Amino acid sequence: MSSSKTPSSIPETSTQEEGESGVEGGRRRATINDIARLAGVSKKTVSRVINQSPFVRDETRERIEAVIAEWGYAPDPQARGLAFRRSFLIGMIYDNPNPQYVVNMQLGLLDGLRGSGFELVVHPCDRASPTFLADIRSFVERQKLYGVVLPPSVSEDERVAKLLNEIGCSYIRIASVELDKPEHMIVGHDRMGAGQAARHILALGHKNIAFISGPDSFRSSHERKGGFEDGLAEAGLKLAEKDIVQGAYTFESGVACGDALLARTPRPTAIFCGNDEMAAGVLQSARKAGLSVPQDLTVVGFDDFQIAQAVWPPLTTVHTPTREIGRMAAEKLIGVERREPRDTTKTEPSLVVRESSGPVPA
Repeated sequence: MSSSKTPSSIPETSTQEEGESGVEGGRRRATINDIARLAGVSKKTVSRVINQSPFVRDETRERIEAVIAEWGYAPDPQARGLAFRRSFLIGMIYDNPNPQYVVNMQLGLLDGLRGSGFELVVHPCDRASPTFLADIRSFVERQKLYGVVLPPSVSEDERVAKLLNEIGCSYIRIASVELDKPEHMIVGHDRMGAGQAARHILALGHKNIAFISGPDSFRSSHERKGGFEDGLAEAGLKLAEKDIVQGAYTFESGVACGDALLARTPRPTAIFCGNDEMAAGVLQSARKAGLSVPQDLTVVGFDDFQIAQAVWPPLTTVHTPTREIGRMAAEKLIGVERREPRDTTKTEPSLVVRESSGPVPA
């Protein structure tokens, strides 16, 4: 969009204030001053649009965004960091054995950062390492991070939150329950989802039911176990200790736990797994034991990641909106003003019924 008040080209005499000057296709890269002049506004107004401030009229915002798009303008992160005395880098610090969770979370964070000028830097870590906290401090200070997002299980470690408060780094924790002040939290409601799984299995007529939990170091393991037990209790059923085995949120642990459960007499007719990776492992165990799913055994997972539809039969599972949660966490961290009210129900899990669950065998 252009008007008679705004020239349609960038003169060669314009100065470059952000980073080094560059030429692409014979045309010098635009600066923020160029964008302001071409849009007929002040540099400060352009800056407000770049930083998604709500204090810009829609008509003005659209005109500036059109000029930015036409000239392919992108603010230089280093220059912006110097100007604002901070970097435009967001960190994701994680220790999670499920690679698909990590990928989905990253995609959600990138969704939330898109168009903001912020970039994502990821930092895998090991909570059991003696240098765990020192490594996080070094990562945050070396990168001069604007803030960090903490997925489980790092989010569940109070030492990390204390450290970030001490060094003045903004953070958002993602967890299955409220662990901090609301401004620092995105809650996933795992207990609710596990209760839905229990009610589904009960509705199919199963009473000989087993549960494969995740590792004790994850709060989600306890919440999913508790929610499943709550759902069973509604029908007057209780899991016996022998019917609860612990996995590691990995496919291999699902196979091992499935082998142990299916070797029992009588064997369970339904197994609820703390995540889809372990549920896929149970499907493998069932095939080795010569059992058909769901004719001989019902298997239900949790998360609804890509593997849930890649296995056969496709898994009945509890869908968790991991990518949406990541997007919300990023937006909350950088203070993006949403034009519509934030819908907190978007973080709630929901049951997805597929072919791996069926009535109790006759």
